[in-house]
Amino acid sequence: MYKIIKKRLLAPSVQLMEVSAPEIAKRAKAGQFVVVRVNEKGERIPLTIADSDPGSGLITIIFQEIGKTTQLLGTVKEGEEILDIVGPLGMPTHIENIGTVVTVAGGVGVAEIIPVAKAFKKAGNRVIGIIGARSRELLILEEEMKKHCDNVFVATDDGSYGQKGFVSDVLSDLLSKQINIGLVYAIGPVPMMRVVSELTRQHGIKTVVSLNPIMVDGTGMCGACRVSVEGRTRFACVDGPEFNAHQVDWNELVSRLSLFKKEEKVSTERFREECRCKKG
Repeated sequence: MYKIIKKRLLAPSVQLMEVSAPEIAKRAKAGQFVVVRVNEKGERIPLTIADSDPGSGLITIIFQEIGKTTQLLGTVKEGEEILDIVGPLGMPTHIENIGTVVTVAGGVGVAEIIPVAKAFKKAGNRVIGIIGARSRELLILEEEMKKHCDNVFVATDDGSYGQKGFVSDVLSDLLSKQINIGLVYAIGPVPMMRVVSELTRQHGIKTVVSLNPIMVDGTGMCGACRVSVEGRTRFACVDGPEFNAHQVDWNELVSRLSLFKKEEKVSTERFREECRCKKG
């Protein structure tokens, strides 16, 4: 059992939890994730480790309440416990002194990119952060990004804060200035990562993306998280979750992510109905 030490709301439906997991906190590195199971009847879901503190034994997970399991996780209160957390899983981010690194994140991806930006900055790089959300209300962790980046640019779809448009628009502007960029690292919604990949391909800039396919066990046994990279089948849980963006089969990834949309919708509606009945 893993106790929730602290819980707070970052934005509508976006929760931050600090969880006591000493063994995971000792080993966690940037880019890795955990697989969480809320209770005995719950499904297993992957969540990126947004932060870890070996001294206190705490790891931080940040998630948006979208489907049944994330909504169920959101009901667990501070001081209560989560049944299972397995990790750290996945290959950590390859960190080196490249020169200038641009980190691009949209939505909840901002939480996931902070440890990456932090690690690249610690390695001596100039780190430029680009973060975005649909509106100012939904933007998270801007101040935390500023702690680990030399410059941070913000975009909102509706123009309520920062530049109006998408993070890819900000990146496009940056690329037009012909800055010597050694690496672009992107994480967030698949359409965003895909657009970033196409932009950087045109400029010949190495680009890494952290993929989020359907995942079950997180150990490479089930094969649910398979993706095609450079024409080869890879498993995001053990070979990734980070891959060369220019080698990812984006069409296949989009197709696989939509496989269980119908079932996910039914499960979420049932959960919401159960919650309404309990409240009634």
